[in-house]
Amino acid sequence: MKSFDAIVIGGGQAGPFLAARMVEKGMKVALIERKFLGGTCVNAGCMPTKTLVASARAAYVARNSAVYGVNIPGEIAIDMKVVRARAETVTMNARNGLIGWFAGMDGMTVIYGHARFEDPKTVSVNGETLTAPRIFLNVGARPVIPDLPGINDIDYLTSTSIIHLDTLPRHLAVIGGSYIGLEFAQMYRRFGAEVSVIEHGPKLASREDEDISDAIADVLRSEGIDIHTGVSDIAFARSSDGITVATDSARIDASHVLIATGRKPNTDDLGLDAAGVISDKHGYITVDDRLATNVDGIWALGDCNGHGAFTHTSYNDFEIAAANLLDGADRKLSSRILAYALYIDPPLGRVGMTEKQARASGRKIMISTRPMSRVGRANERGETKGFMKVIADAETKKILGAAILGIEGDEVIHGIIDAMNAGTTYPALQWSVPIHPTVSELIPTVLGDLKPV
Repeated sequence: MKSFDAIVIGGGQAGPFLAARMVEKGMKVALIERKFLGGTCVNAGCMPTKTLVASARAAYVARNSAVYGVNIPGEIAIDMKVVRARAETVTMNARNGLIGWFAGMDGMTVIYGHARFEDPKTVSVNGETLTAPRIFLNVGARPVIPDLPGINDIDYLTSTSIIHLDTLPRHLAVIGGSYIGLEFAQMYRRFGAEVSVIEHGPKLASREDEDISDAIADVLRSEGIDIHTGVSDIAFARSSDGITVATDSARIDASHVLIATGRKPNTDDLGLDAAGVISDKHGYITVDDRLATNVDGIWALGDCNGHGAFTHTSYNDFEIAAANLLDGADRKLSSRILAYALYIDPPLGRVGMTEKQARASGRKIMISTRPMSRVGRANERGETKGFMKVIADAETKKILGAAILGIEGDEVIHGIIDAMNAGTTYPALQWSVPIHPTVSELIPTVLGDLKPV
């Protein structure tokens, strides 16, 4: 049996950085990863997909260049092999950077293999047994494959496998109208594929307010994406030239099918029972406000604890754990204000409560909206789709949440994120003097238009 000061299971965006901090403190740490360092973000999520989004936008701008007085003769051709290779290069650079970083650390042992608990202080991997007083789980999540008629008879894609495509689908059917599915839908439409989105719920991106969901649908429809919502029945069958997707309202002749119906934590094969670690009915590990499980000496970080399925929330889990365990701080999960983005074009930046959540809280609220068509920078760039929306507490004057669907919305939202984390009231922000011409300069204007509802 090999002994360590700490064992980290999973090489995502929380565990490895915590392992590095512990090594800096002179600890002996084992980092166990079953496949690739970097987790979903580096290998199958943010980095490769946003690289693909950038290629798709380049195609879109080229096709629409005449609007700006730039004439490109001939047809805009897409080389999917180059597109794929570019995304793979970004991934490999990041992954190899992590490999090199950890290889240079005295006290860090990286083990590739599948770890399972033998007891609360012991795990087995590759036939070896390791023990440590502290064990951190950062095992991530994977795509959910729903039990739909005919699904096992077709070759379907997931968010993990689609990034390796080096040919252009004739017609991509996206099953699931939430964040992952919508990004791939617009991306492949811009590459030149026909695209259909099939969503069980009544709206796309159902977490958002209805006005935001409707605006997202308008953006996608304007680019020729076929959207089907409120679909109750879906079945698949092989056809002579691809896959038939049959619903209660449509029949789609697809060449490729992307299943984007959610993700589930990679906790079902860790031997949690042997350690006595409790998880909920969906497999998410139960943690307290400091990310500790019910078992002393075991923590769960990142996607597997159900408190955020984003790279930045996973990294923040690392920050919380490191501050509390190594720096004598008392940071709490409940202090985190959730923010995220949807990377369609234009993007959606979101923070805090939706209007629906704010109304349900019983607060007296104020709301302000402004169409992007009334933003100078958006008009100058010729990108006026979407709108800004801010919700505030009428009594405390604190900002409760915001949504910015529009040009640079994923960047502009940080002005609101920072204000909310600082506890700044919205009247204070009204007196800031922003730079012109920018999209962010409209934040004081939108705040000044807040009205009770």
